Amino acid sequence: MNVPLTPELGKDVESKVQSGMDHTASEVVCEGLRLLKEREEPHQQKLADLRAALQVGLDQADRGEVVPLNQKLIDDVKRRGRGRQAARKSGRKA
Repeated sequence: MNVPLTPELGKDVESKVQSGMDHTASEVVCEGLRLLKEREEPHQQKLADLRAALQVGLDQADRGEVVPLNQKLIDDVKRRGRGRQAARKSGRKA
């Protein structure tokens, strides 16, 4: 596979090879792709978790297990969310 790089990226690859950090341009690109995959995996897991939680909610709604949305509920959700946010900022668990 032949992948064209911008001149700036080409210089970065050459610099890594010349520094001895990697033996070939292919190694540099493979390492970059490995790091990209490593960075994306937690995001993909969060997305999968959110989709699962959404499906739980949709299933509950299909069974009629819902609570009407009113100002009291909205205020309660905001209060709990703000409490969790404050706990995160202070380093404690909510």
